[in-house]
Amino acid sequence: MQAPLLNVKGEEVGKIELKEVLFGQKPSREFLHEYVTVYRANQRQGTAHTKTRGEVSGGGKKPWKQKHTGRARAGSNRSPLWRHGGTTFGPRSSKTALDFPRQKAKLALAHALASQHSQGRMIFIEAISLEEPKTKIVARLLKTLGCQGRTLVVLDAPNPKLALAARNIPGVSIQMAADLNAYTVLNCRKLVMTQQALEKLGARWN
Repeated sequence: MQAPLLNVKGEEVGKIELKEVLFGQKPSREFLHEYVTVYRANQRQGTAHTKTRGEVSGGGKKPWKQKHTGRARAGSNRSPLWRHGGTTFGPRSSKTALDFPRQKAKLALAHALASQHSQGRMIFIEAISLEEPKTKIVARLLKTLGCQGRTLVVLDAPNPKLALAARNIPGVSIQMAADLNAYTVLNCRKLVMTQQALEKLGARWN
């Protein structure tokens, strides 16, 4: 498999080889849905926790006697019906990580890449180098490449100047090839990948 290789001016300068194991998969919606569900569930903090009537402080004494007061019966001033009382059916902290085998996650990444490539949403570029971290330079580059909306730029190594220049552009995110996963690939409209990033990504399948 081959794909056009562009330069920073958006001009085609050659072809780049795509590994069949990465981009030749037949994407499965059910499989990708399974991965995204597990991924998003594991991103939740799950730290919200409310106290029931048995956990709030106080409430050890019966507010008044049971009968002959003219008031409703009450056994505790920490009842959910009372101010400063417990919470009924509130959120409880129950953070449990869902397991997703590493090999399945690796296969899900290949399915996601194949899906985006088949829809024409992937752009391969020689390299991205900036002399100075200017947002307008990156914005002009993305416009030249036809990137609108959510755009993911995949690099082989950290690029502080590019990160500094792109952080003010809405919808643009940068990720290393070593950290790429199926969710971030699917969660963008355009994916710009450098030639070295593709080589580093392919090394994960060697």
